[in-house]
Amino acid sequence: MEVPDNLLCLFTAQLKEEDGSYIIEVPDQEVTKGQVQTDNMYSAAVLQTDTASAEEQPEQQDQTQKQDRADPGPKPPVEVGEQRAVDIEDIGEQGDGIARVERGYVIIVPDTEVNERVTIKIKSIRPNVAFGEVVEQHDHSE
Repeated sequence: MEVPDNLLCLFTAQLKEEDGSYIIEVPDQEVTKGQVQTDNMYSAAVLQTDTASAEEQPEQQDQTQKQDRADPGPKPPVEVGEQRAVDIEDIGEQGDGIARVERGYVIIVPDTEVNERVTIKIKSIRPNVAFGEVVEQHDHSE
């Protein structure tokens, strides 16, 4: 599956029925981090998850789970050694800055503050997070 560059966020949610309508709840963190805003119109895609049915034998369920873990998903939108300018949007639990890039992909940047704009170099990558170091700090007007 190809993931478009304009994807703002990606999360898993249950479809709920309420008063004759169906509702998908957007996690609070997606709104508070600024990726999406209330009262705006968005397109939503609903993808079937590949879950094992209750009728499957335990061996089949184990095989399905192994296949699910083997699927790496979309490639991270950054590469080790890449340099790019980012805006620090938040501070993580351990005090490191958090920047988000394409598809809401998170980059952890130590020694930064909220609303700071910095050029970073990507040091390591994981499927859903990368770690960078500051190579240049910018004025807020840049």
